[in-house]
Amino acid sequence: MADSVGIISLGCAKNQVDGEVMLASLENAGWQIKDDAALADVAIVNTCGFIQSAKQESINEILELARLKKEGRIKAIVVTGCLAERYREQIMQQLPECDAVCGIGANADIDAVCRAALAGSHPESFPEKEKLPLCGERRLLTPSYYAYLKIAEGCDNRCSYCAIPFIRGRYRSRPMEEIVVEAEKLVKNGAKELTLIAQDTTKYGWDLYGHKLMLPALLTRLCKIDGLQWIRFLYCYPDYLTDDLLDVMAKEPKVLPYIDLPLQHCSGRILKAMHRWGDREKLTQLIAHIREKLPDVTLRTTLITGFPGETEEDFTQLCEFVKEIQFDRLGCFPYSQEEGTEAAQLPNQIDSDVKGHRAELIMEGQMERMQAAGEAMVGSIQTVLCEGWDRYVNCWFGRTAAQAPDDIDGKVFFTVPQGTPKPSFGSFVPILITNCIDGDLVGELRPQKEAHL
Repeated sequence: MADSVGIISLGCAKNQVDGEVMLASLENAGWQIKDDAALADVAIVNTCGFIQSAKQESINEILELARLKKEGRIKAIVVTGCLAERYREQIMQQLPECDAVCGIGANADIDAVCRAALAGSHPESFPEKEKLPLCGERRLLTPSYYAYLKIAEGCDNRCSYCAIPFIRGRYRSRPMEEIVVEAEKLVKNGAKELTLIAQDTTKYGWDLYGHKLMLPALLTRLCKIDGLQWIRFLYCYPDYLTDDLLDVMAKEPKVLPYIDLPLQHCSGRILKAMHRWGDREKLTQLIAHIREKLPDVTLRTTLITGFPGETEEDFTQLCEFVKEIQFDRLGCFPYSQEEGTEAAQLPNQIDSDVKGHRAELIMEGQMERMQAAGEAMVGSIQTVLCEGWDRYVNCWFGRTAAQAPDDIDGKVFFTVPQGTPKPSFGSFVPILITNCIDGDLVGELRPQKEAHL
């Protein structure tokens, strides 16, 4: 019987795609794939190392697997991903329960790494980051009806708080033809929704096509794929959000009017220290322009509170900005002091309780706004991508076009009237919104054919 392997993929969707490529490689090499890593001979922890909370989550998963290993339920633990790349020397020293550690450049050699770990040789492998496979066969960790599509790797933006450039390396785009071929294959295998991802999607193509921003052209190509119904993209930098991109979004119905625009702050002084673009006035003008071009746009952002030197006046300005803009979706996180980054060495580091309290205040206000927006949708009929059945609340659930996958933006929970055919997973259905609870929409399936997009 073949040796078995399973993976726990942590952090962002980009890391998840790496895990999917590794799983396909392992399956092709003869491994039996287990959906639950705790039931496998070899358990891979595909770690995140972006901020402190993510690092701790990765460590906790390794320690839990170490307990299972001690009990004899698994045989070997392999650590991959960003934490492994970033703390290559420390992991084996501080977590001796691990049987192998490999950086992102070793993903292509995962079969050999897992076999060596199982044999007890404790390999440590850290090839150049650029050897990370940017494409390849994938064993999806998502349902077949949606998938992530990585269009680039690495980052050149050098934000002062961020460790990604020295974890993931320079920005490198995938050739457009290669991306289109992968998208066609995903759609042929059942994907109705594709979410384009990169550290900075809006910069796609800059390095490959003579300093031209090619995301608009890529989206236009993808829209020609029969059977693909929803396209969205995440992680846009405001300084690369061009009229060409907005025009394609306005023109192409398959490209959802959803923009994930991580702004991090609005104070010009703080943004300058972050090595980020803009100030409150410029960002307000940009968002007004987006909404003029795309009146139905869903705007999502992420913010950081407690960046070194953030004063009460800076924070007050941020609160006023958030209230003024009325973002549809928002995530706010206390600043994480990451070793090796420029910001970690800045003076006027802020107390962790202050950072956390400021983030909580921003999120409390956002939850009130999301609840009010949800209540305003009561009585409307929304097209929802049906994703499953929740046995705990005894109803179906799914997402609208304004909700990204994997619980980023909440869900729509709905019931099906007696005598109405049950929806299939991955189908688009019309839902009458009847309530909003804690920002999640609640509704009822309308007894008619699958929704038209």
